[in-house]
Amino acid sequence: MAIASSFSFPLDLHRHRLLPRHFIHHRSFPALPISSYPFPLLLKTQNQFFKTSSAPLRSSPTTLDSSLLEDPLRTGRFLTNDEYERLKFLGDFEYFQELESGSMWVRVMRDCELDATVGLLAESFAESMFWPSGYISLLRFLVKQYLIERRALMPHAATLIGFYKGKNGEEEEAEELAGTVEVSFDKRGANASPPTPTPPKDSPYICNMTVKKELRRRGIGWHLLKAGEELISQMSTSREVFLHCRMIDTAPFNMYTKAGYTVVQTDTIISLLMLQRRKHLMCKELPAITMRSPESDAPFSVEE
Repeated sequence: MAIASSFSFPLDLHRHRLLPRHFIHHRSFPALPISSYPFPLLLKTQNQFFKTSSAPLRSSPTTLDSSLLEDPLRTGRFLTNDEYERLKFLGDFEYFQELESGSMWVRVMRDCELDATVGLLAESFAESMFWPSGYISLLRFLVKQYLIERRALMPHAATLIGFYKGKNGEEEEAEELAGTVEVSFDKRGANASPPTPTPPKDSPYICNMTVKKELRRRGIGWHLLKAGEELISQMSTSREVFLHCRMIDTAPFNMYTKAGYTVVQTDTIISLLMLQRRKHLMCKELPAITMRSPESDAPFSVEE
């Protein structure tokens, strides 16, 4: 079973919120976003001060050696000093965990991993909606536009991806992309059309979490959630984090409850008349952790 919270698109279809309203009504496709913005920001990659993994990270030449900051982050706007430092923190963030069947690590998605992440999300959505495979190309198109737009909101939001390396006796298997989760840290990173019940826009929010089908039931979803919480606790001054869970998804609901989330609001039955699954809005209070820059003793602020 997939572990996934609702996709944050304007219309909720079954499990995820994926298709724009104008697509549902058979209007024209949304315009493609600009592929390259006018002010690319090239950042240095030497700073390792912000590593937050709970154990030494096992780097791989194909996925983990180079920093996120090598990517030209095309934000389309100038960054403040605070945003610059927060962006550097995201580039160095790593979460590592040993599992019974192997090991996994989580970090921020890079440009070169966009298509792989799009494929994972599109397949998960098609599976949960029982859509035929012929719709995968369409779903990829829509999800890719969404992830591009969300990436432009960094450092106010981030898409995390998790890698898994299994064990076969004493031999380690090749690493592979195992799952993804999206986090927003403040009002500027909040989704324009959040699912109902609507979470506070100025509070951190976790959504779009999924695990590759063949790698489920290994604790990967749990640690994707924990990685998102760890990052939020260091990127946001708010201690409350929100997420959605469908009422029919008992396994994810039990996982969220075990992790300390409680229901604060539930969709009314009216949502069924709008062809949407009823959802719980859940909340958890995180421990207070202050993130500090190496150049200053002052904590990072959250601009809105």
